Amino acid sequence: MDRTAYFNDMMARLEELFYHELSDCACWKTEFIGIDFIQSRDIQGSTPTEIIENCIREITTAGLAKEISYSIGGQDILLYVKVIGCIHVAKETALRQRGIKIYNCPIINMILDQIIEKLNFETTYVAGIEVDDSKNECLIKSAIFERPEKIGNVCDWTDQCRLIDENDQWTTVKC
Repeated sequence: MDRTAYFNDMMARLEELFYHELSDCACWKTEFIGIDFIQSRDIQGSTPTEIIENCIREITTAGLAKEISYSIGGQDILLYVKVIGCIHVAKETALRQRGIKIYNCPIINMILDQIIEKLNFETTYVAGIEVDDSKNECLIKSAIFERPEKIGNVCDWTDQCRLIDENDQWTTVKC
């Protein structure tokens, strides 16, 4: 067994234990996995696009993923990320084989951490992770909220978003 396989197996077991943890709090702490790597780099940028692209450059240069693409939509709150050739796909496959829903991605953790740290965004949320181990790719859907008032904005991941307007009323708009 090579070292990468060993570490992915170890991470998969840890995530499995967190998934089954009784208080249901530990799995949310996994959002901090991976951020030490990116925090050790000098990520610069003054916009989400600059931060994301600089994170991608560091991640791919280090060989953690072969290729990463992204798009931002939904009134600037939806972040779609596609990761190809990720070093962690083996971990995700092991979790799926154990019947665990995939809920953690170190790659997106890095990007979201830097958006919060460098741009002082209020919060981020990983809404979904889809892994296709046959293609060696992952699709990750995240929400990024710049200011507290944007947290009320909700999107159903299609082309419709529900926003709270200036009168605290829900309105639907095309994203």
